[in-house]
Amino acid sequence: MNRFTLVIAMALALALVAPATSLGGGWATVGLSSLPDGTQPGEEWSVDLTVLQHGRTPLEGVAPRVLIRGADGGSEKAFVAKPTARAGVYRARVVFPSAGRWTYAVDDDFSQVHQLGAVSIGAGGEQATVAIPPAASGDGVSLTGALGIALGAGLLAALLTTAMRRRGEAKPAEG
Repeated sequence: MNRFTLVIAMALALALVAPATSLGGGWATVGLSSLPDGTQPGEEWSVDLTVLQHGRTPLEGVAPRVLIRGADGGSEKAFVAKPTARAGVYRARVVFPSAGRWTYAVDDDFSQVHQLGAVSIGAGGEQATVAIPPAASGDGVSLTGALGIALGAGLLAALLTTAMRRRGEAKPAEG
């Protein structure tokens, strides 16, 4: 393998690995201090949002929002959460304007919108019920992304191993 071929092969391997590694980038988790159980229409639901970068470090300097949407699909509202005295903790004051079924989510203002479930508000004075959807948050690397990373790393390792072996081979004496 001549030097030009080696350079081309390494550039190809880098081109394969670079996009896959970007999938491991910034993400955040969001925890809620309470759920909207028992909230009535027009009543305030005060909730603290704990936003952690990579699930560990309190994330400051963002403006997360609680998003609610009526089952009819037309009624949608956003409530901006304000920072509290604790790092990474924000407080939102959410008001469901009418009785009925609502979905709620949190836009962490960093990486994604976290879908949190659905709730029935003011159903004849009943307590709200919460149905949390299956985990499909999109956090982390997808299976395709992980396979791409593994393939790229394997190809790069094979190319480097081949290059190192060829470099150490004895050359026949000339002349």
